[in-house]
Amino acid sequence: MTAVNAIPDLKPALMRPDQMPSVDRGGGNRTIPLVGRGTGSQQMLTGMTIIGPGSAIPWHFHNCEETVLVLEGEGFAEVGDEVHPVKPMDATWIPCNLPHRFRNGSSEKPLKIFWVYASIDATRTMLETGETRPVSAEHAKKSA
Repeated sequence: MTAVNAIPDLKPALMRPDQMPSVDRGGGNRTIPLVGRGTGSQQMLTGMTIIGPGSAIPWHFHNCEETVLVLEGEGFAEVGDEVHPVKPMDATWIPCNLPHRFRNGSSEKPLKIFWVYASIDATRTMLETGETRPVSAEHAKKSA
């Protein structure tokens, strides 16, 4: 079976996160970049983040929509002024420019999330510092 109207130079990709390098985000948090320009994507950016026990991703916002699916663990989605408990298979949709963060509710187990940005050019602006950088910059600094 062949694709209809497929872009000839683009090939599908299969990622195996358990075999891929991750990026240390500090505080016991790690990100595994998945789909991006390196895989041939022209429109979306995806990955997984493992939030360490008792840790949180710092407050930030993006220049595009984001959706997050909780894969493992329990914690909190803090979006704007609201705090929502989250568990496996809960999903969020976060509009652009809305401050948010995910916080692990356990002192023993990690919280694992899968995220999708609606733009290959997604940026993250940290509330504490005001620093803005492309989310894809994390994809470039892979570690063990």
